[in-house]
Amino acid sequence: MDSSEWLQFVSSEVGSPAPEKSVPEKAPILQMPTPPISQQGSPSEEIPESNTVVSVSTTFFPGASLGPLPPDLIILSTDAVFFYVHCHQVLGASENGFNSLLPPKQPKSTEDVGPIVSMPESSSVINVVLHTIYNLPCGHYSPSVETLIFAVDALKKYGIPVAKYVAPSTPLYQQVLSVAPVAPIEMYTLAAHHDLYDLAVPISSHLLAFPLPNLTDEQAVRMGPIYLKRLFFLHLGRIDALKRLLLPPPHPHAPTPTCDFAEQKKLTRAWALASAYLAWDARPDLSASSMESALSPLGDHLSCSLCQATLRDRIKQLIIQWSVVKVCIL
Repeated sequence: MDSSEWLQFVSSEVGSPAPEKSVPEKAPILQMPTPPISQQGSPSEEIPESNTVVSVSTTFFPGASLGPLPPDLIILSTDAVFFYVHCHQVLGASENGFNSLLPPKQPKSTEDVGPIVSMPESSSVINVVLHTIYNLPCGHYSPSVETLIFAVDALKKYGIPVAKYVAPSTPLYQQVLSVAPVAPIEMYTLAAHHDLYDLAVPISSHLLAFPLPNLTDEQAVRMGPIYLKRLFFLHLGRIDALKRLLLPPPHPHAPTPTCDFAEQKKLTRAWALASAYLAWDARPDLSASSMESALSPLGDHLSCSLCQATLRDRIKQLIIQWSVVKVCIL
């Protein structure tokens, strides 16, 4: 081999890459789970999950049968509860555009369920308001006294006529009246504040035992002078009526050999003392049984059967007269 051929052979061996060797195909690598890092798992490192819980009203939900048309308005409360209602129903009840919260009616697609309106009230208050607009009872939710007060105040705020939607024939009227025995002064103040006379009258009958000195300045201001005067006159009028009814003693009977007019004066004096005791501690809520228990023992000290009979008749007459004294501001 001459020199030229030797150089050509060397250059070909050095410059050309070595032939690739056939490597057997590797099997796919299985990814084994690796233990988490010690920092992972802390709240700051957690990735939030995608499943979000949405609270929807059990009465005003998308599939509720509240009307022939599907709901086209969503109301959101401060505690993130959604209410699906009808815009025409809400606007029809409000006189101020629902406090100007409802947007102008816009065409919507078939997938759109309407605009979302946020209200600054809790779900319990909005629930009562919407039940009132739809003329539905809400008693099965057992709204609290505070909820009812806030709900009635919210009706006025959102332009819903309180006198119309809390009339005697409405569900909200019955609901407020049902809690009056538990919170009479709160419900009477609510009715007085909105001038709901038909509601204040039956509620006032539960205020006979309420001590007027316990009335706060805030309640007096919210109640207003007219209903405050009616409440005071109710208490004072019943006390004055009780004193007048207690004043006449039992009517004397015809004198007998064993009981003349002088003997009957003992009953008159005893009646005066007993009636003075009742009048001194007179209360608007004095019961008939209390009067009977205070006056009936007078007969135990009478030996005359006619005097005992006249005493029983006088007590019976007193109880009947006391029962017809008005018990409300009517």
